[in-house]
Amino acid sequence: MPKDVILTPQGLEELKSKIEYLSGPRRREVAERIKEAREFGDISENSEYDDAKNEQAMLEKQIAELEEKLRSATVIDAKSVTTDAVSVGTTVHVKDQKTDKSVKYMIVGSSEANPTENKLSNESPVGKALIGKKRGDVVSVPVPRGPARKLKITKIEA
Repeated sequence: MPKDVILTPQGLEELKSKIEYLSGPRRREVAERIKEAREFGDISENSEYDDAKNEQAMLEKQIAELEEKLRSATVIDAKSVTTDAVSVGTTVHVKDQKTDKSVKYMIVGSSEANPTENKLSNESPVGKALIGKKRGDVVSVPVPRGPARKLKITKIEA
C-alpha cells in the first residue's frame, strides 16, 4: 500500500516541474543517446547502447514513481495552516536550550524534506517532536549519543 504523500503547494509545483523535465527534455536526451549508440553498428556487443537503454529504463521508472507520488499526494491548503500549533506547512523558530542557538525549520512532508534547506519532515525525530506543540513549549528530541536536545519553540509562522 503506498504511503500517504503530504506536499506543500510549493512542493507540488516542484514535483510537477520535475515530472515535466524528465518527461520532456530528459527523455529526448536519452532517446538521442540510444539513436547515436545504434549507429555504432551491432547492438549485441554495444556497451553504449546497453548503457543508454539502462538509463532509459531508470528514467521511466523514476517518472512512474513521481507520477504515482503526485496521484497519491495530499496538498496542504496554505489558508488552513494556523499558527496555533506546529503542523505541516508551518515554519517554526526554535532555540536550543543548551547552546542558545536559534534555528528556523519549515515542517514539510517526507518527500519534500531537505535538511540542508532546513526543511524537516513531519516524520523526522525533530519534526515528530515539534508537531502539535505550541509557542513557548519545550520539546525533548532524542539524539543518538548523549542527553536529549531540548528545543524551545519561540515563534510559529504560516
